[in-house]
Amino acid sequence: MYEMDWSSIPGAIPLLFKGLLITFEVTITAIVVGIVWGTVLAITRIGPNKILAKLAAGYVNLFRSVPLVMVILWFYLIVPQGLKAIFGDDIGDIRLTSALVAFALFEAAYYSEIIRAGIQSVSRGQVSAGLALGMTQWQTMRLILLPQAFRNMTPLLLTQAIILFQDTSLVYVIGLSDFFGTAYKVGDRDGRLVELLLFAGAIYFVISFSASLLVKRLQARFVK
Repeated sequence: MYEMDWSSIPGAIPLLFKGLLITFEVTITAIVVGIVWGTVLAITRIGPNKILAKLAAGYVNLFRSVPLVMVILWFYLIVPQGLKAIFGDDIGDIRLTSALVAFALFEAAYYSEIIRAGIQSVSRGQVSAGLALGMTQWQTMRLILLPQAFRNMTPLLLTQAIILFQDTSLVYVIGLSDFFGTAYKVGDRDGRLVELLLFAGAIYFVISFSASLLVKRLQARFVK
């Protein structure tokens, strides 16, 4: 019978903490870039230029139709070649850079749909009112539509961020030592894989559950 032994965890804390920092770096970068690029895509999709709208729709549909793990592998093969062509061999951590690019561009497609729905949820009468006051289309979007849209969709954006945080564990396929990858390597090294993976799962649960409670509080606040 297998006997649990948690003694290897205390000594692994420094390594696990470094891995957790990498997980947070990928998560935060993907959230920031994803929301910014997703906003551009959302505005383009509902804009007057039909060609750009179709290109934006194609981008969103492509990334939403492909498994994330495949996107990570694609960019792990593509990004290093592009960086080497620009910067030579001094391109830093290839795995981390590839993961950052893959997650940011992938998440932008999902954030785009959330933001587009948020923009379209704002009454069109407010757009007409802004135009009647002499605002341009961009000023109406920036000063009237986007502030209200982001307020309405904040809970959904945070929920997607929680999903993103959990999905970062997929970077193990390219050997990046994020939190999950580090836990797996330490567990395999010490022969305590079950304990380390259970510990990693507990940490993911605590962080995700705490974030979900925050989302619920925000939802209750916005409903009022």
